[in-house]
Amino acid sequence: MGSDAIVFIVYLLILLSIGLYFSRKASKSVDSYLLGDRSLGPAVTALTMQSTSMSGFMFLGGPAEAFQRGWYAILYGIGDAGGSIVNLSVLGKRMRRMSELLKALSPIEYLEKRYESTGIRIVGAVISIVFLFAYVFAQFIASGKALEALTGLPYELALIIGVSVIVIYTVTGGYLAVVWTDFFQAIVMVIGMVGILIMGLIHVGGLSGLNASLAQIDTSYLSIWGKDLEFYGQWGVIIGAILIYSIGYMGLPHVVVRHMSMRSTKTVKTATLWTAIYNQAMAFSPYLIGLIGIILLPNIADPEMVVSELAYTFFPGLFAAILLSAVMAAIMSTSDSILMQAGTILSRDVYQRFIHKTANQDRMVLVSRLSILLAGIIGVIVAIKQPPSVFALVVFAFGTLGNSFLVPYICSVYWRNSNKVGILSAMISGSVSHILWTTFDWQASTGIHPFLGGLIVSILGMVIGNRFGTPPSEDVLDLFEKAKGPRILPNNIEKNISCEISPEAKSISIFVSSQLSVESKL
Repeated sequence: MGSDAIVFIVYLLILLSIGLYFSRKASKSVDSYLLGDRSLGPAVTALTMQSTSMSGFMFLGGPAEAFQRGWYAILYGIGDAGGSIVNLSVLGKRMRRMSELLKALSPIEYLEKRYESTGIRIVGAVISIVFLFAYVFAQFIASGKALEALTGLPYELALIIGVSVIVIYTVTGGYLAVVWTDFFQAIVMVIGMVGILIMGLIHVGGLSGLNASLAQIDTSYLSIWGKDLEFYGQWGVIIGAILIYSIGYMGLPHVVVRHMSMRSTKTVKTATLWTAIYNQAMAFSPYLIGLIGIILLPNIADPEMVVSELAYTFFPGLFAAILLSAVMAAIMSTSDSILMQAGTILSRDVYQRFIHKTANQDRMVLVSRLSILLAGIIGVIVAIKQPPSVFALVVFAFGTLGNSFLVPYICSVYWRNSNKVGILSAMISGSVSHILWTTFDWQASTGIHPFLGGLIVSILGMVIGNRFGTPPSEDVLDLFEKAKGPRILPNNIEKNISCEISPEAKSISIFVSSQLSVESKL
């Protein structure tokens, strides 16, 4: 067995140890297993949110897109750089308060209780299960490819090993195991990615040398319109490529659940700072590495293996293996979160809600674990068939989930009178339009990215549908107001107000005193 394989086995054992450690805490209650007792601090919240969001796409799909289309791919990085900041700033505090007030343990249960609709829970659960599975299948494909490159094992065997480790620590340790392994893996990811990027830039002469070399091969690599100006003049494609990762995270159940598990609303401010710093190092690196691959690996058979090939090109086997652990870190950190969320939805939103309403906590945890195990088995079977590329599958699943839930989650905390008809219209129209847009390649005929097209349709569905529904109950409206949090004016504003009203207050006081004096004399 080579030294690189030994390094990775040690890495897998560390992850399994984390899962086993948290298995004791996970068994205490359903709340512990599904949300970690809402105990996450800012650093863990930020890094688990990022590692969950970025996935194997960042090490396989992202570089491949840049390798094939040039600087156009950096548009996805621009959105990613600010995506989590937008997510935390817009949803963080209000969703944390609202979910606790509603006593919701899953993002789908949250929507049902906010809008008092069983239909929303049914539709939401179906969409979530189908496209979370599609998303995790992409991660499984990525894990098989990465392990195959790292260990030399056949793809099928590598796939089974990688998925087995993910499933084991997720099943045993629950939500806390997922977030703490994600935290650890986020650190590994940024070290690995930045290390490969720095060496790559040195070899091509920095950004200037990179652009000069690309121009010699094909000047269209330097265009935002893509290689061969594929998207020339299609601003709907450009805007959609930026938007999908800048605002799309607010529609992913396995990401927004991080808002619900924060220790308190005070966590948001520091978590935003952490994620802002982390993102600037991670968001652009994969695409730049893909561009470097055009120069250094012009004949590579599979563009999704650019990162792996460059790691072994730049570094000795042992160090390359450590860096390539980052590839598996990205894959695992997303896979475990998706599996955890799928298990939560199946146990909480399907089994307890519609099959066994009086299920106790032990039964709920067991159903969640069995659901995660089942998802892993199905995922291996599908991934062995190797459906579309990691990039295509991730963008499709990501976009469908985003178009289904982004508008409902934002409206739940910002639109007081949003109702169940509007939400159902937004969810169904958003998901269907994104599926059709992708399936029939309407981007080619409309010049509009599927995510942007689906978002527009979802917003229209929300606005039109909301006209036909009844307003939420008074109880929900009261909770909506509470979720806004205390409204405390900044000290400087309060001081200025005091200065402004002081003369008026003094005049009123003198007038009242004089009137009282006159009345007493009478």
